[in-house]
Amino acid sequence: VQLQASGGGLVQAGGSLRLSCAASGSIFSVYDMGWYRQAPGKERELVATITNGGSTNYADSVKGRFTISRDNAKNTVFLQMNSLKPEDTAVYYCDAIWGTLVFWGQGTLVTVSS
Repeated sequence: VQLQASGGGLVQAGGSLRLSCAASGSIFSVYDMGWYRQAPGKERELVATITNGGSTNYADSVKGRFTISRDNAKNTVFLQMNSLKPEDTAVYYCDAIWGTLVFWGQGTLVTVSS
């Protein structure tokens, strides 16, 4: 599966962004999907995941602010990010997991100004 992330940009603290990750080349609905982020000088960390059945999981740092969702008809997973903080600044990546197979998309940069 090929993944294409988009929707990043520059936003002021307190603002919102919606990231999208479009998948192609395989049956999207079978994959568990996730969003990760990597800030400068830090390791990549989990942001949110959604299973092929729709169950979601969030990092404590984004609970109540971010929402992950998927549209299997559009082969796309979304990350709605509200109440953004400067510490949310990072490159955001999506991934797709099927069994032991893991696929990554290219990142999209989110910059939150204070």
